[in-house]
Amino acid sequence: MQDKNIKRISRLTAILTQLQSKRIVTATSLAEMYEVNVRTIYRDIKVLEASGIPIITEEGKGYAILDGYRIPPVMFTEREALALVTANQIIATQKDSSFRKEFGNAIGKIKSVLKNYDKVKTEILETNLYVGKNPEEETNSHSLMDIQMAIATNKVIGIEYKNESQSISARLLEPYLLYYSNHDNWVICAWCTLRNDFRSFRLDRIIKYAILDKTFTPNKRLFNHYIKENFLN
Repeated sequence: MQDKNIKRISRLTAILTQLQSKRIVTATSLAEMYEVNVRTIYRDIKVLEASGIPIITEEGKGYAILDGYRIPPVMFTEREALALVTANQIIATQKDSSFRKEFGNAIGKIKSVLKNYDKVKTEILETNLYVGKNPEEETNSHSLMDIQMAIATNKVIGIEYKNESQSISARLLEPYLLYYSNHDNWVICAWCTLRNDFRSFRLDRIIKYAILDKTFTPNKRLFNHYIKENFLN
């Protein structure tokens, strides 16, 4: 009985983590994730609601936590904390300064909720972990995080761009995707209004950029066709 209760407490904690990290979660996906039936998930959700967690049920969609509600920080295991420190060292070699800054801020918040015992271990690891720098060892872009936000909010981006032949042009982009190339550069895939087609632009070649107060409606069918033709073949 005790083992059963421990498993349920672990599952309830894990469900809370899922609710915090995703906009909406279905009972079916939770049941598959924790290898229980859907009725068990229904009961778990009721337990969480009874404990004061404001869970909203969206008919036909799933569960979500009331927007604006904050749950106290989740405690990390020792191995999870060390994995995050390792990730931070790897991110520190990235060439985009905005990415390094925001990830560093996030790691600082994570460290603030660690137990003192775990803080000591992470500090030891930080001083005994080395990740080689990128070949050029220099920052070559500052726009990654702003472009991520533009993708998430369907905002148009205005850029001044220098291509491989050093020609400079002004573009209006409807951003769809960011990817990290095998040449150690971030690349944005976007609909270019100048070319009236999808194009890829390296962030290190963007001279200036501005996120405009103008939104667009993504054409997912057209974009999926472009991805299939250019990346999956």
